Amino acid sequence: MGRGVITLITDFGTRDGYAGIIKGVILKINPQVRLVDITHEVSPQDIFEAGFILKNSYRYFPNMSIHLVVVDPGVGSRRRAILVETDNHFFIGPDNGVFTFIYEFERIKKIIELTNKRYFLPYISNTFHGRDIFAPAAAYLSKGTSLEDLGEICDDVVRFDIPRPETERGIIKGVVLHVDRFGNLISNIPEVLFRELVGKGRYEISIGGEVLEDIKGSYSEVKEGQALAVFGSSGYLEISVRGQNAREKLKLNKGNEVKVVYK
Repeated sequence: MGRGVITLITDFGTRDGYAGIIKGVILKINPQVRLVDITHEVSPQDIFEAGFILKNSYRYFPNMSIHLVVVDPGVGSRRRAILVETDNHFFIGPDNGVFTFIYEFERIKKIIELTNKRYFLPYISNTFHGRDIFAPAAAYLSKGTSLEDLGEICDDVVRFDIPRPETERGIIKGVVLHVDRFGNLISNIPEVLFRELVGKGRYEISIGGEVLEDIKGSYSEVKEGQALAVFGSSGYLEISVRGQNAREKLKLNKGNEVKVVYK
């Protein structure tokens, strides 16, 4: 079974050595594994953001990839360290809800609480479980260590509530779930829901004080500095400003309402 890829999602940033240290721990155990940085720029301690980025990323990696997520505001507490196995991927990180989207969209085969200290580093810091628990567990898993050797089966896991769009006659109400590096406001309204309810009918999209009367196919369809709605690469309705940061220009952020009114 090939487990030759480990991806990394953290909120460590790149100024300090934390992300590099995790890679060092993994490579010391398995020098042959391939490490891929998805991002180390998750907003500090933002579990939901980490989960959303994971949701939009993991499917593009080879089957049997191991996805290591370390956004862990509860480090040092009694929260568990877990390993989640789905049909085609493995996920390692804290049991704090960061894998909620995985539980929602994947068939879960097994969840293991990482308890076997044989596969940890000898000294466990109360502030850096990414180095001392998660990284070595991922490395040993990539070498073929069985899930059962790494720990014990667990069933009850932490989940957060995923904001879902609300629908009523002629209206879809959503919220901004995520703001990317460019300031694009990514809502929780999926394109498939929009197509199902709105189809080719007339509609308008409102967010804050902006009212947009159509969805564009690309940013180039509007003038520089003009707001637009577009279905982004994640499959959700996004509000953007061509050539500028929509969050800053429109003074909007995560949690703001996005409304589609259609006939």
